[in-house]
Amino acid sequence: MQRAGSVLAASLTAAVVAVSLMGCSGTAPRTNAPRPSASASASTSPSASASPTPGAITEQGADRRLGESATVEWTPKEGVDGKITITIARLESTSYKQTFSGWKLDEATLERAPYFVRATVKNEGDTDLGGYDAPLWGLDDEGNLVEAAAFKESFKPCDGKAFPKPFAPGATAKVCLVMLVPDQGKLIGVSFRPFEEFDPITWQGDLTPYAAPKPSRSPSGSPS
Repeated sequence: MQRAGSVLAASLTAAVVAVSLMGCSGTAPRTNAPRPSASASASTSPSASASPTPGAITEQGADRRLGESATVEWTPKEGVDGKITITIARLESTSYKQTFSGWKLDEATLERAPYFVRATVKNEGDTDLGGYDAPLWGLDDEGNLVEAAAFKESFKPCDGKAFPKPFAPGATAKVCLVMLVPDQGKLIGVSFRPFEEFDPITWQGDLTPYAAPKPSRSPSGSPS
C-alpha cells in the first residue's frame, strides 16, 4: 500500500539535489550554504591528512577517513556561533526497493541513486544548537556536491537529519542523512563546506551495504 501523502518529489538544480515531500515544507535553506556548482569538489592537501588533535579546530582542506573526526566552528545563522566535532561513521548504499517501500516515487527521483550517511556530532561550544540541520553535503564521483534530502515525517531507515531539541553544550547526537545522487551516480564522500569560499573538509571511504536493524527482543526472548 502507498502511504497517504508520501509522494517524494525531487528537483535537481545544478549539482545539488533538493527533495521535498508532497504536503511538506521541502528542503530548508541553509544559511551560508555554498551555491551549487558542477565543478564543486573536495580539495586535497598533503598537509591536511595529519592525525586530528582533540579539541583543536581542524584546518580547511583537511582529508579524513571514515571513523575520524573534525572539529569546526559553525554559524548556522547570524548571531548563533557554534563549535562541533563531526565523526562520519559510515556511507551506506541502498535501493528504493529495500528502504523506500510504501513511498510513491516520481521518475525524477528514480533517476537518482539513494545513499545514507551516518554521523555522530558533539556540541563543543557554548550555544544550544537544537533543531539545526547537520551541516554536511554528499560528494559524488563526479566531484559534485549533493544536498541531503529533507523529510517532514519520519523516515525510519535513515531518520535524524536535524539535531535534537535541545542540543546543549557537551551533548552528542547521532544523525543520518539521505543523499540522492543524480544520474545513478556513486556517493564517495561527505563534505563540510559552510560557505562557498571555505576549503572543504572531506571524509571518504568505502560504501557499506545498508542492513535493516534487527528487532529488539524482550527478556522472554520474543521480539518486542
